[in-house]
Amino acid sequence: MSTLVLPYRTPPATVVSVGNWRLVVDGEEVPLPDALPDWDYQMDVELRRSVDVDVRAARAGAGLPDDARLGLAAVWTATGSNLRGSLGRAPLHADGMCTVDLHGVLRGSELGGILALETALVVSSPGDRPGPFAPRRAGSVLWSDEATLRLQGDAPLFPMTVIDFAHTSFPDDAAWHLQIGPDLDSAAMGSLLLLINERVETVATAFANAARPRAVDRAVLSAVHADCARVMLEHALTHEQFTDDAHFAEDSLGATFLNLFHQLFPGSTVRDRRMRLEHAPGLFASELQAAVRIFQET
Repeated sequence: MSTLVLPYRTPPATVVSVGNWRLVVDGEEVPLPDALPDWDYQMDVELRRSVDVDVRAARAGAGLPDDARLGLAAVWTATGSNLRGSLGRAPLHADGMCTVDLHGVLRGSELGGILALETALVVSSPGDRPGPFAPRRAGSVLWSDEATLRLQGDAPLFPMTVIDFAHTSFPDDAAWHLQIGPDLDSAAMGSLLLLINERVETVATAFANAARPRAVDRAVLSAVHADCARVMLEHALTHEQFTDDAHFAEDSLGATFLNLFHQLFPGSTVRDRRMRLEHAPGLFASELQAAVRIFQET
């Protein structure tokens, strides 16, 4: 729970009794974990939380009159997409204890990175005669807290879609294809797209089950992630501007490649790995398999 240092009165934190966020998976609620290691951009995130507010005590503690109106709001922010949105908002009409059930489904295509969930008790209207030092603007925050959920783990993650490869230029029986833009300075989110062939049922099913993968699904996901890492680094190493001292904008394709490179090959130089790829591509592929720990539980 955050401590607010604000230029107006706020009620004691005890006016709000809040339950932990819950993750809804296949209709069942589970405690919000620290991370979802098998999450991908096709997976929506459903969240629920119950909050109890003593409205009368909150108004009194903030020096607000009886006709002041309060509300509860939840807002999400995703570092991977730099997007922000509302998870729920509810007016508090009761004069005593009011219970609010916050519930929302966040589209996976809008998420990524660290998902921050902020819940806040706010002033909707300060009323006719707020007391001395009471908040006088709608939207003033009286209480808030924040929870986080890591969606982006060690595996390279990017937007993906499931399609029928028969309607593309790719081989009909290929299981997946990673599209990569040519410009290392472009935004990574707009330069990477993983295409899954719906005709290859084993792979399509593995991604559909990513929230609760079976053993076979984990093996498939591990193979896809390993292959995507290989394709990304091989692509990066073909660019002359991809060097150890290169400077790319945050969240750019080049920065994503550099982060992946140093994560998988700490202590190694780009020059050394480029030479390895050029002169011993088979060994490069085997070393990358070891680095991504393919088929190994982490």
